[in-house]
Amino acid sequence: MPETVKLDGAEYALRPMEADDKAAVIRFAESLPPHDLLFLNRDITKRPVVDAWIASNEDGSMTTLLAEYEGELVGCAALRQDPMSWSPHVGELRVLVAKGARKHGLGRYLIEQAFRVALDKDLEKLTARMTPDQSGAITVFEELGFRGEALLKDHVRDGGGDMHDIVVLACNVRNAAAHIEALGMGESAT
Repeated sequence: MPETVKLDGAEYALRPMEADDKAAVIRFAESLPPHDLLFLNRDITKRPVVDAWIASNEDGSMTTLLAEYEGELVGCAALRQDPMSWSPHVGELRVLVAKGARKHGLGRYLIEQAFRVALDKDLEKLTARMTPDQSGAITVFEELGFRGEALLKDHVRDGGGDMHDIVVLACNVRNAAAHIEALGMGESAT
């Protein structure tokens, strides 16, 4: 499914994550401010964590779309689902975008593509987590139909020992996808 999309004058190559993307994913994660990674359950700058992420893609419990600009990884969207849990109808969406690629619509586009995957997997609900100070990301998610569902106080501890809250947003997949479609979003930009 490799495709090219032009957003705000920049051309991005979008494709599924593959096993040989390990080094690129770690480089990408290390290029992000550590605070940007706090909403993740695991530290993706660590090789064993990326190995587990790749294995989850291979076993189908996760679907990851990577975005590259001029050969460098600048964004990703990962949709995780656990069909063996009490909530097989729920997916968790994780989106990361490099600082230089923000404010061009890449994060929004990755979220829209994740909705397509969620519909294909017959998911009914999506959740997304972030720190409350990530106001730009929260705004994009809310514009796409997500609403605040929980605030987890002092839920993560950063490398310096400071505690941070986590906001949990959620949406009904079909309603949000219909909203995106009605606004003409989510269609390929090229």
